[in-house]
Amino acid sequence: MVFTQDELDYLGDQRLGRLATQAPDGTLQVSPVGFSFNAERGTIDIVGYNMTKSKKYRNVRDNGRAAIVVDDILSVSPWRVRCLEIRGSGEVDGELIRITPRHIISFGLAKGDADVEPHQLRANIRDVD
Repeated sequence: MVFTQDELDYLGDQRLGRLATQAPDGTLQVSPVGFSFNAERGTIDIVGYNMTKSKKYRNVRDNGRAAIVVDDILSVSPWRVRCLEIRGSGEVDGELIRITPRHIISFGLAKGDADVEPHQLRANIRDVD
């Protein structure tokens, strides 16, 4: 499995992410999207209203690249943020966009992270096959 258990738990608790795609002319687009973890495929599946007519859908169809960030603020005092960034290959499959992870960055998701001073936390950064 490419995700840690902490990352899977986090994905299971969240409903909204930000999908980044790139248009053929190089223009970047970031869109809020609903998503789910597809355990059978190990992918992030993104769905939405009129997905096949959207710019993000066309961008992924045209270049096969996508990234999604899922994040939240656990506390502002002390400052506690959590995030999971997934970069990968993207494909369109019917009414959805599917991201196969190639690079993962997670921060603040481990069970003991809430007890660590915010500036002492380290990101879990890795490439995956």
